[in-house]
Amino acid sequence: MQCRAGCGACCVAPSISSPIPGMPQGKPAGVRCVQLDEGNLCRLFGQPERPAVCSRFSADPEVCGATNIQALQLLTELEQLTA
Repeated sequence: MQCRAGCGACCVAPSISSPIPGMPQGKPAGVRCVQLDEGNLCRLFGQPERPAVCSRFSADPEVCGATNIQALQLLTELEQLTA
């Protein structure tokens, strides 16, 4: 599955424990990443500063669903189940 441009659910729903430029303590679940631009695109995509956990994430129908709203719901649920 290709990532849906402008979705951004993976940059909001999960917590990220590693430092992110602009978020040195990482990112809590449900908080929008400071590197997510107005179009919901990652400013660090393809850059070495992008956290490894973000680079390793790959879109999959099981976690992304069929819409951006479903992706946010599914990723939020997964975050809560694994917290």
